[in-house]
Amino acid sequence: MTAVRPTSGRAQLAWLSLAMILGMTPWFSATAVAPGMASEWRMSPESVSWLTMAVQLGFVAGTLTSALLLLADRWSARHLAAASAFAAGVATLLVVWRGVGANGAIGLRIVAGVALAGVYPPGIKLAAGWWRERRGTAIGVLVGALTMGSAAPNLFRASLPGSDWRSVMVGAAAASILSAVVFSTAVREGPFHAPSARFDPGAILTVLRDRGVALATGGYLGHMWELYAMWSSIGAFWTSVAVRYHVGTAAAAGMAFLTIAAGAVGCVVAGAVADRLGRPVVTIIAMAVSGTCALLIGPSITVSIAAVAVVAIVWGVSIVADSAQFSAAVTEMAPARYVGTAITLQTCFGFLLTIVTIHAVPVWAAWWGWERAYMPLALGPALGIVAMWRLWRTERRPTT
Repeated sequence: MTAVRPTSGRAQLAWLSLAMILGMTPWFSATAVAPGMASEWRMSPESVSWLTMAVQLGFVAGTLTSALLLLADRWSARHLAAASAFAAGVATLLVVWRGVGANGAIGLRIVAGVALAGVYPPGIKLAAGWWRERRGTAIGVLVGALTMGSAAPNLFRASLPGSDWRSVMVGAAAASILSAVVFSTAVREGPFHAPSARFDPGAILTVLRDRGVALATGGYLGHMWELYAMWSSIGAFWTSVAVRYHVGTAAAAGMAFLTIAAGAVGCVVAGAVADRLGRPVVTIIAMAVSGTCALLIGPSITVSIAAVAVVAIVWGVSIVADSAQFSAAVTEMAPARYVGTAITLQTCFGFLLTIVTIHAVPVWAAWWGWERAYMPLALGPALGIVAMWRLWRTERRPTT
């Protein structure tokens, strides 16, 4: 069995990655085509921002419910992910239904967010079940797949007229439903998969009292303060840059896709390095780079569009490179029977925080312009570095 596991692990990682790319495509589908939806439905700027925040809010509600009921540890992870991906696809498809309107679309985006809470954490748990020695690399590949799925709607938008937002939504829905098929037919639990746990009201306290889990979650919160605020607004940022430098909107959407998708490379490389040097070291380096980019991306607008592109791609690579390592750290430090719950709690807290900065960045852009709008995001990586530095010192401390 041991001799066969690496080959089986690679095959399962490939299927999991495909399922994650397809399953996470609905996340930013409405965000990518928000201008077209806003024009047709005459939405206010506040309503438009809710097309993204509704998914975050739904995800938080879904992860909190999952954590309270220990769903990720009591149910089959692949069956939970399959059912959730299907539900996310259906909720996304219904947005294009005639007569839904802006309020109905926002409600359906909440439902999609709830459903996606059953895709991401179980997917991480499934990857951890196939890999032990190179778990950081495996989860890095999976988060890289999530990154590609999150970027995909911008690629769809770049290839279609701005007013044809329904085609993007239908494509995202179809991808998520196909993800459900992959989860249910091709994905399997691995040899290191934690057995199902009985319902235990004290499980959450057990997880939260673990110092390592708490510090890794603190680092994750610093990371999440920055990540989704950038991902959700980078399309608007590049549109502004395109107007300044007289570049077409399709090119702006393409650059938004490249900025986000570049993170897939960072996830894989960071995972491989973290398995050798340790997760705290890699997360500290990644947050230092991404925080610096948050400070530089605005001022680079006044230099040249090439300068903006360089900073944006470096930011895209570094901003998500560390994401998998926070999850991997939790899978290694949490009690084995509650790994799924620990990951779910971590993501719940992180995505709750994203609601603040997703709403704040457009406000900062209106107040200060895009030259300074991203600068406050650097605060998150700075605090995250402190948490991971403490975790690194804890790991290095002699046990005798």
